[in-house]
Amino acid sequence: MIGSIDCMHWKLKNCPKAWKWQFTSDHKGVSTVILKAVASYDLWIWHAFFGLPGTLNDINVLDRSPVFDDIESGEVPHVHHSVNGHEYNLAYYLTDGIYLKWVVFVQSLRYPQGKGEIICNTTRIM
Repeated sequence: MIGSIDCMHWKLKNCPKAWKWQFTSDHKGVSTVILKAVASYDLWIWHAFFGLPGTLNDINVLDRSPVFDDIESGEVPHVHHSVNGHEYNLAYYLTDGIYLKWVVFVQSLRYPQGKGEIICNTTRIM
Protein backbone atom coordinates (compact mmCIF):
# COMPACT_ATOMS: atom_id res chain seq x y z
CA MET A 1 0.00 0.00 0.00
CA ILE A 2 1.34 3.41 -0.95
CA GLY A 3 -0.91 5.17 1.56
CA SER A 4 -4.38 6.49 2.26
CA ILE A 5 -5.74 9.15 -0.08
CA ASP A 6 -8.50 11.56 0.88
CA CYS A 7 -9.69 15.16 0.72
CA MET A 8 -10.67 17.71 3.31
CA HIS A 9 -12.49 21.02 2.90
CA TRP A 10 -10.52 23.88 4.43
CA LYS A 11 -12.76 26.85 5.24
CA LEU A 12 -11.65 30.15 3.73
CA LYS A 13 -12.36 32.68 6.46
CA ASN A 14 -11.30 35.79 4.54
CA CYS A 15 -12.11 34.82 0.96
CA PRO A 16 -12.42 37.97 -1.23
CA LYS A 17 -16.00 38.59 -2.38
CA ALA A 18 -15.01 38.55 -6.06
CA TRP A 19 -13.61 35.00 -5.69
CA LYS A 20 -16.23 33.58 -3.35
CA TRP A 21 -18.36 31.98 -6.09
CA GLN A 22 -15.34 29.98 -7.31
CA PHE A 23 -14.81 28.37 -3.91
CA THR A 24 -18.40 27.90 -2.71
CA SER A 25 -20.10 24.58 -3.31
CA ASP A 26 -23.02 22.74 -1.80
CA HIS A 27 -20.65 21.89 1.04
CA LYS A 28 -22.64 23.83 3.66
CA GLY A 29 -22.63 26.97 1.47
CA VAL A 30 -19.23 27.99 2.84
CA SER A 31 -16.21 29.02 0.79
CA THR A 32 -13.64 26.24 1.01
CA VAL A 33 -10.49 25.07 -0.72
CA ILE A 34 -9.97 21.32 -0.98
CA LEU A 35 -6.76 19.67 0.19
CA LYS A 36 -6.03 16.22 -1.26
CA ALA A 37 -3.34 14.29 0.58
CA VAL A 38 -1.70 10.87 0.51
CA ALA A 39 -0.38 9.72 3.88
CA SER A 40 1.29 6.45 4.85
CA TYR A 41 0.61 4.38 7.97
CA ASP A 42 3.34 6.25 9.88
CA LEU A 43 1.60 9.60 9.08
CA TRP A 44 4.25 10.64 6.54
CA ILE A 45 2.59 12.87 3.92
CA TRP A 46 3.75 11.78 0.46
CA HIS A 47 1.57 14.07 -1.61
CA ALA A 48 -0.47 17.22 -0.96
CA PHE A 49 -2.48 19.16 -3.53
CA PHE A 50 -4.77 22.13 -3.00
CA GLY A 51 -7.70 22.21 -5.39
CA LEU A 52 -7.91 24.96 -7.97
CA PRO A 53 -10.83 27.38 -8.26
CA GLY A 54 -13.87 25.49 -9.50
CA THR A 55 -12.71 22.13 -8.12
CA LEU A 56 -15.55 21.68 -5.70
CA ASN A 57 -15.40 17.97 -4.85
CA ASP A 58 -12.98 15.09 -4.38
CA ILE A 59 -13.34 13.73 -7.92
CA ASN A 60 -12.69 17.11 -9.60
CA VAL A 61 -9.55 17.57 -7.50
CA LEU A 62 -8.43 14.02 -8.31
CA ASP A 63 -8.74 14.80 -12.05
CA ARG A 64 -6.49 17.85 -11.70
CA SER A 65 -4.01 16.48 -9.17
CA PRO A 66 -0.61 15.28 -10.43
CA VAL A 67 -0.63 12.32 -8.00
CA PHE A 68 -1.46 9.86 -10.80
CA ASP A 69 0.81 11.32 -13.48
CA ASP A 70 3.34 8.53 -12.86
CA ILE A 71 0.66 5.87 -13.34
CA GLU A 72 -0.50 7.43 -16.61
CA SER A 73 3.09 7.58 -17.90
CA GLY A 74 3.79 3.96 -16.88
CA GLU A 75 6.32 4.79 -14.16
CA VAL A 76 4.38 3.28 -11.28
CA PRO A 77 6.25 1.27 -8.63
CA HIS A 78 5.60 -2.42 -9.26
CA VAL A 79 4.92 -4.65 -6.30
CA HIS A 80 3.53 -8.15 -6.08
CA HIS A 81 0.64 -9.01 -3.78
CA SER A 82 -2.33 -11.35 -3.74
CA VAL A 83 -5.90 -10.53 -2.64
CA ASN A 84 -8.58 -13.23 -2.56
CA GLY A 85 -6.55 -15.38 -4.92
CA HIS A 86 -6.06 -12.59 -7.49
CA GLU A 87 -2.50 -11.56 -8.27
CA TYR A 88 -1.74 -7.83 -8.50
CA ASN A 89 1.45 -6.10 -9.65
CA LEU A 90 0.60 -2.47 -8.88
CA ALA A 91 0.81 -0.57 -5.63
CA TYR A 92 -2.52 0.70 -4.30
CA TYR A 93 -4.11 3.49 -2.27
CA LEU A 94 -6.64 3.04 0.53
CA THR A 95 -9.76 5.13 -0.14
CA ASP A 96 -13.29 5.70 1.05
CA GLY A 97 -16.48 5.08 -0.93
CA ILE A 98 -16.54 8.22 -3.12
CA TYR A 99 -13.59 7.23 -5.29
CA LEU A 100 -13.91 5.51 -8.64
CA LYS A 101 -13.40 1.76 -9.02
CA TRP A 102 -9.82 1.98 -10.26
CA VAL A 103 -7.34 -0.87 -9.90
CA VAL A 104 -5.09 1.36 -7.75
CA PHE A 105 -7.86 2.03 -5.19
CA VAL A 106 -8.83 -0.34 -2.37
CA GLN A 107 -11.85 0.68 -0.34
CA SER A 108 -12.27 -0.23 3.29
CA LEU A 109 -15.42 -2.05 4.36
CA ARG A 110 -18.14 0.47 5.17
CA TYR A 111 -19.93 -1.63 7.79
CA PRO A 112 -17.57 -4.37 8.99
CA GLN A 113 -19.40 -7.42 10.29
CA GLY A 114 -17.59 -9.79 12.58
CA LYS A 115 -14.15 -9.91 14.08
CA GLY A 116 -12.32 -10.73 10.83
CA GLU A 117 -13.70 -7.73 8.92
CA ILE A 118 -13.06 -5.39 11.86
CA ILE A 119 -9.44 -6.54 12.01
CA CYS A 120 -9.16 -6.10 8.23
CA ASN A 121 -10.37 -2.48 8.40
CA THR A 122 -8.12 -1.74 11.37
CA THR A 123 -5.01 -3.06 9.63
CA ARG A 124 -5.84 -1.16 6.44
CA ILE A 125 -6.07 2.09 8.39
CA MET A 126 -2.81 1.54 10.28
